[in-house]
Amino acid sequence: MFVLASDGTPLDPCHPARARELLTARRAVVARHTPFTIRLKDRTAEQSETQGVEVSLDPGSKHTGISVFRNDAGTRHGLYAIQLDHRGGKIRDKLTARATSRRGRRSRNLRYRAPRFDNRTRPDGWLAPSLQHRVDTTMSWVARLRRLAPVRLIQVETVRFDTHALATGRPLEGIEYQHGTLHGYEVREYLLEKWGRACAYCPASGVPLNIDHIQPRSRGGSDRISNLCLACIPCNQNKNSMPITEFLSDRPGVLARVLAHAKAPLADAAAVNATRWALYAALTATGLPMRCGSGGRTKWNRHRTGAPKSHTLDALHVGELDRVVSWPGRVLIVTATGRGAYCRTRTDAFGFPRLRLPRIKQSFGYRTGDLVRAIVPKGKHAGTHTGRVAVRSSGSHTVQTPTGLVKTSHKHLRLLQRADGYAYTTKKEEHRCTP
Repeated sequence: MFVLASDGTPLDPCHPARARELLTARRAVVARHTPFTIRLKDRTAEQSETQGVEVSLDPGSKHTGISVFRNDAGTRHGLYAIQLDHRGGKIRDKLTARATSRRGRRSRNLRYRAPRFDNRTRPDGWLAPSLQHRVDTTMSWVARLRRLAPVRLIQVETVRFDTHALATGRPLEGIEYQHGTLHGYEVREYLLEKWGRACAYCPASGVPLNIDHIQPRSRGGSDRISNLCLACIPCNQNKNSMPITEFLSDRPGVLARVLAHAKAPLADAAAVNATRWALYAALTATGLPMRCGSGGRTKWNRHRTGAPKSHTLDALHVGELDRVVSWPGRVLIVTATGRGAYCRTRTDAFGFPRLRLPRIKQSFGYRTGDLVRAIVPKGKHAGTHTGRVAVRSSGSHTVQTPTGLVKTSHKHLRLLQRADGYAYTTKKEEHRCTP
């Protein structure tokens, strides 16, 4: 749990049991429901000793893992885990729909509008809104964690795989250390991303995959990344040292696809890497010390500690570390939902208005998006439910819970936290690490 001093200065996080003791003794009050934060009433920052915490990030295309941990000479103790779900896909779809609508208006002869040429320049470092959203949302949560905990250092995974370690097909020496212990993890991570975690020769997926040489080494094939693919165990054994043209002679379509895909670059990974470097620049501007890592090193760290794969555990294993002795048993799932829309009219399939929304967003003390607890005394939804509320002017509100919608009166609601553009749920981590 996060702890604030009486003046609002962040202190070291504490165990939930300790937070309950402080609240029961009336030495603290609840400052925020999610993430749960208490504020001490009888202690200032000068009267407290803070060790400080570190924050590590594992940026992804749809999810970003965030881990808050204490670092004791290379030994990490996980304190808090957050999985941040982005809505870049929804932003992209909305912008595409808007562009289609505007293009359709110009072509239907409803009114004359001269076409505009796409001659507007974009500043250096410009990102598409769907990608910029990922950077802005992550930075927003980093700033929020800095207000809740004494962050001393930030670690971030800047690249999914180390391209320098993949550039050559020979052993590297000296400062070219990447071809040492980590090289196999970098190569495998790259191939898993490139080939979609499936066999290149058959549709098999979700099975153990081996790294296969498209042109066998016994026939002059190299170890370059363009000559490697993934193959399931049966395909790998059947191919053996046969040339790929001979192995796929009866499947010319598969042969053409494999040869074309082997030479193709990983465009999606390039876009993700560009976003990660933009995030790195934004994190550097905070002034906190920074450390970077790659996806291959993260996977290697998880292999050493025996941790399962998840977004939050990947974040906990970013960068250089000796061991991880513990991590939280539950993960906070933060979903970016936005803060509503300016449009106060709903349209039908033909674009005509069918519903006008009220101009006043607050109804009976609640706004759409507020985090509430509904205590329903009887009926179909009898019980206690927690979630985001959608208000109606009649007072019959709807609460969005992980199990579905709950309709109840505003009289049965209790406000927990005002809307901040995110929805919150929790889930269990894979399993708890033992020291």
